[in-house]
Amino acid sequence: MDKLQEQFHDLFQKHGVFTKVNKDHKIFLEGERAKEIYYIKTGAISISQETENGKELTIRICGPNSIIGEGSLFCNFTYHSMTAKVLEHSSLYVLNRKSLELLLVEQPNLMVEYMKWLQIENLKHQSRLRDLVLNGKKGALFSTLIRLTNTYGKPFENGNIFIDFPLTNTEIANLCATSREMINRMLNDLKKQNILSFDKGYITVHNVQILKDEIACENCPLQICRID
Repeated sequence: MDKLQEQFHDLFQKHGVFTKVNKDHKIFLEGERAKEIYYIKTGAISISQETENGKELTIRICGPNSIIGEGSLFCNFTYHSMTAKVLEHSSLYVLNRKSLELLLVEQPNLMVEYMKWLQIENLKHQSRLRDLVLNGKKGALFSTLIRLTNTYGKPFENGNIFIDFPLTNTEIANLCATSREMINRMLNDLKKQNILSFDKGYITVHNVQILKDEIACENCPLQICRID
């Protein structure tokens, strides 16, 4: 936990309400009035949006020390533009939006850090959408895999990177805004080429450089090239 995460953890722990949520629970829904901000202590939560044709687009998969619902601060009559769904049993600190606003106003230094953090989140969001739009379905999968290695990857001495977060092909498809069938085909093609392997929902990337070369990866800072 870095210094900023520690500051927000202490803030939410002191002023928020601790709660536990089960898998598949919806914390908030797209279109609901945004009244609270959430700090994830443990677990994993997906942030998604429904496209015009009814498909689900997963924007983020947030783990411990992440904040969700953050975009509603200092906005009147704000509604959630996305849905938060629990992927695994999680624990959260919940803080009323107005209360957090007052706390930040009282602590200008923390307010500045919050704005810096929010800007990084916006850059992450923009880069993900850029890859989805510009690189096609194949590029969307490759960039998603790269982001997963940066976020949940555990590198080995032989160059392999184990993504220590289980994902179904449907969940990967939602991250790429495409169908599960197409993801199945592309993942199997990558497996045949020995670029990756998968077992019980866990993916190991054997050659991440090939993925980067295929999409002309710009080697964005690791704090931007993430999926959380």
